[in-house]
Amino acid sequence: MTIADGGIDAIKAAADRAMAAANPRGAIDHFQRGVALAPERLDLWLGLAACHRALRDPHAALAATEGALAAEPRCFPALLMKGSLLESLGQETHAATVYKTALMLAPAAETLAEPTRRAVAHATEAYERYAAALAAEMKTEAGLADALATPEARRIETFIEAVAGRRKIYQQEPVRFHYPGLPAIEFHDRDEFPWLADVEALTADIRREVLAVWAEGSPELLPYVDFPAGVPIDQWAELNKSLDWSAFHLLLDGTPVEANCIRCPATMAALALIDQPRIQNRSPSAMFSILKAHTRIPPHTGVSNARLVLHLPLIVPEGCGFRVGGETRQWREGEAWVFDDTIEHEAWNDSDQPRAILICDVWSPRLSTLERAGISRALAALDRFNDSPGIGDGL
Repeated sequence: MTIADGGIDAIKAAADRAMAAANPRGAIDHFQRGVALAPERLDLWLGLAACHRALRDPHAALAATEGALAAEPRCFPALLMKGSLLESLGQETHAATVYKTALMLAPAAETLAEPTRRAVAHATEAYERYAAALAAEMKTEAGLADALATPEARRIETFIEAVAGRRKIYQQEPVRFHYPGLPAIEFHDRDEFPWLADVEALTADIRREVLAVWAEGSPELLPYVDFPAGVPIDQWAELNKSLDWSAFHLLLDGTPVEANCIRCPATMAALALIDQPRIQNRSPSAMFSILKAHTRIPPHTGVSNARLVLHLPLIVPEGCGFRVGGETRQWREGEAWVFDDTIEHEAWNDSDQPRAILICDVWSPRLSTLERAGISRALAALDRFNDSPGIGDGL
């Protein structure tokens, strides 16, 4: 029998029998013969590493994991074992960097045997300890502990969290229209919107209006997600045409919903203060968004980065939350924010009560008057060329 057609398997079988007989030293002899003849065989390197580890020889075990990684640098079991061995040798920092790579390559947890799941959980904890300590050190060195909550300080903190591996950097992913040169900012600074405090000052009046709509059981409350038949609905399957997430439209595709507007004069007064895009058959848009108890809005992205989205929280029970990119916030009634919805975001209401907020679109403050006019005219030309009003396409 040649090495190519079965000799290596015979060596591996002999090593396995030695291991089953609690004879790791004897198994090592077989595994060493095997890797000398077939250095590409990961199972032999991993068996050799396991034998050395069983004999409490971490240095030799580490050398065997290096042999496996020389054959396949993305070998998840070898990386996981290497990190564990480095940790046992007191090399926590090096171990954490190896664990990070292993965790990136880890298969789905449900496919792993229980000992491997425990090892992955330990690797995750070890890496998180390392990343937290690293981030704390960098923040102290950068002087963030004494910094005011300025946009600059928040950007430095985000940079540090990303370097430490504690935060993913999300990019803009507009579903339809991407305008070049606009930065990917999850939550924009309040100072960019001088009218924001005046809008917030009307919260009590707006809240009374949404409560009235609610109390009347208005038929104008429509499913927020309403895809027609024949359109892929993907993550929206549970919410499509469902009143679990509903909308009371005030401005829809650039047109006021007159009956609804008449019922909500305070809300309309607030909307008049906001710098909204005005493009025929497309924008502005504004609505009350009602999310029922124990309902989640799945991760998604919006239509265009040329406009941002404002949230004014009106009714927010405990257990509600909102994530944009790498930042999670809790709504507070009467405290508005503006965010870029072309960055992946999601929302949830884990309470026993509905949640209500006012949502509307806002021009990006980084667009000049010339750019805003150019976008508006370009989209009008798009609709004219396609002989389509653009309704439902948005901005």
